[in-house]
Amino acid sequence: MSQHLSPLRFTGATILRDGEMQQRSLAVADGRITKGPLPEVDMTGYLILPGIIDMHGDAFERHIAPRPTAPFDLMTGLAGTDREAAANGVTTAWLAQSWSWEGGHRGPARAEEVMDALARYRRHALSDLRLQIRCETHLVDTGPRLLAAIKRYGIDYVIFNNHLDEALDHAREQPEVIYHWAKQAGRTPEEHMALVNAAKARTKDVPRHLCNLADQFDALGVTYGSHDDPDGETRERYSMIGARIAEFPTSRRAAAAAKAMNDPVLMGAPNIVRGGSQSGNIAAMDLVTQNLCDALVSDYYYPALAAAAWRLVDERVKTLPEAWAMISEKPAEILRMPDRGRLDIGKRADICVVNEHTRRVEMTICGGRLSYLAGEAAHRFAGRLAALDMAAE
Repeated sequence: MSQHLSPLRFTGATILRDGEMQQRSLAVADGRITKGPLPEVDMTGYLILPGIIDMHGDAFERHIAPRPTAPFDLMTGLAGTDREAAANGVTTAWLAQSWSWEGGHRGPARAEEVMDALARYRRHALSDLRLQIRCETHLVDTGPRLLAAIKRYGIDYVIFNNHLDEALDHAREQPEVIYHWAKQAGRTPEEHMALVNAAKARTKDVPRHLCNLADQFDALGVTYGSHDDPDGETRERYSMIGARIAEFPTSRRAAAAAKAMNDPVLMGAPNIVRGGSQSGNIAAMDLVTQNLCDALVSDYYYPALAAAAWRLVDERVKTLPEAWAMISEKPAEILRMPDRGRLDIGKRADICVVNEHTRRVEMTICGGRLSYLAGEAAHRFAGRLAALDMAAE
């Protein structure tokens, strides 16, 4: 892991502090935001914002297997993911890995491989990379195995999925989708549907299974929620067992039910940027304008995080501090991480530096370590560091 930056004070920039954009300086030392007279770097023309916290991203899958039939080493894929996240201002990221009856790259064995690889990669990481487990609800018999893996690798975030009805709908109406899914997993459509039907047969065992997991998650301090809630009743059932996070509700009713129960709602940043859901579900912008969305996640595309914040600003839906909070402060609150998400004295130095004119991320600092540097910021920063080195001599 790289060393902390030498103590520095960034001056001349516009900084997001206390919920507003301010003309002031920001000092960093020993991996924390601090104060005091320190060597200065002039960042006039830049915005200094809290580092982005991404609660759900599966872009790492294309780094590991850029083509379905061309997988690469997990450590290589994680390194590529790490660099892409850092280049887009992300300082903390949860990689969304399935734990599913589907098997293959979504099965428990693959999840354990990813957990192990991430544990080994973490000491080399530029960013704070973590794992979110997407647990299929009907994979009942693997409960003990899942809990053992969570304990062994310190997993702190789980989301419940149920894709069985979607698979059954596709089998009836779009069999070509089932063919594609089966081919990706290296099986025939008939073999794939046999797995679907076997999982469906365990439906009566699911409530007890989820309650048992929820009890253990509470004891372990794991945060958990659900994915793709179709309606308010589904969200209420999950909320009752402690699965409070509503990730990608597919209807306004589900999102409204979550807000009524004070459950945080997450939506995909690509949905905001593209003007709608790629899968035909509710538009995230509609939920944001109705105050039914708390935070945005990368989903499958890291550049969408900052781009979504800027679109909310340009559409006059949110101010920049409000929009940026949806990708920094709010995720930190939801996942109980009081040391990040804001640029306050004593917090981790997780910083995203954006060119005010181009809106491009040109510098990312994660825990006081430089994880990305490019553009004019790189020239300015390197020049100042060289001057400091000469002065020290």
